Amino acid sequence: MKNIRLKTYDIAICGLFAALIAICSQISVNITVPFTMQTFAVFLALGTLGGGRGTAAILAYILIGAAGVPVYAGFTGGVGILFGLTGGYFMGFIFSGLIYWLITKLSGKKLIVDILAMATGMAVCYGLGTLWFTVVSASEGEPIGFTAALMTCVVPFIIPDAAKIALAITLSRRLSKYVRGNVKAV
Repeated sequence: MKNIRLKTYDIAICGLFAALIAICSQISVNITVPFTMQTFAVFLALGTLGGGRGTAAILAYILIGAAGVPVYAGFTGGVGILFGLTGGYFMGFIFSGLIYWLITKLSGKKLIVDILAMATGMAVCYGLGTLWFTVVSASEGEPIGFTAALMTCVVPFIIPDAAKIALAITLSRRLSKYVRGNVKAV
């Protein structure tokens, strides 16, 4: 009976955080790569739920959007978004979650480890997203070099994303004791 309750709890809490990511995706300033609170919610999910359940929440959000539900920035959805200019960032979110999970699993859940895990995850997300951006822009007949793409897709976001990570860490450290309760984080 305990396993059933834990699984139900895990599904419910992952769904709640997938919904939170969707809501934060709508808090947006549209430029070439939309500036949203999505990354804040991604890292809040990881910090609060742990790497496994946090990554599951991210994946659920991405799959819901891929199915056509308008949960991506600007109330968009569909698999076409994942193959568009910003699609690499969605894959980057998944890898951010997996990296966070690996680092915190190996080094524990200390403040410095959280900072390192989230910053590393964000760097990988930037790299994958920017690489994808250059590939898609070239395939659409408007090639942009990797350096130019970095200037468009990464540099303007470094300081805001660092602030979002700091906020996510601060809130997740307070929330996790309530969300996790007596349930061990995965």
